[in-house]
Amino acid sequence: MRNSQTLLKTILNYAIALVWLLNGLFCKLLNFVPRHQQIVGRILGEEHSFILIKIIGALEVLMVVWILSGIKTRLCAVTQILIIGTMNIIEITLAPDLLLYGKVNTFPALLLMGVIFINEFYLSHKDTKTQSNTKNS
Repeated sequence: MRNSQTLLKTILNYAIALVWLLNGLFCKLLNFVPRHQQIVGRILGEEHSFILIKIIGALEVLMVVWILSGIKTRLCAVTQILIIGTMNIIEITLAPDLLLYGKVNTFPALLLMGVIFINEFYLSHKDTKTQSNTKNS
């Protein structure tokens, strides 16, 4: 059981990191999805949207590094959940017409937040519990 949970956690870590990488590198830094810059322009102002989208993209790529580093994983998970939740509330409030699925974007965001939560606080908890039981035997 422990091995399958460890494998699942590893797969989910890479999948979560991939989401950040795709959004940060391809959608923002390489501008494959110009809609992201339009959203930032609507929310933070058109005059600075180009540089802001590049900064946001770079920070998302750094999130990939943090996720894969394994450093302070719980803080990393909480940070991701707060960023995704906050970002989606702001976007749905101020730029729903620019979102790929409009207000329905809430559901993929909640799904991703749930996966991050389960991956860190459920699967990690089970691993820790299993490891401590093994040590006590």
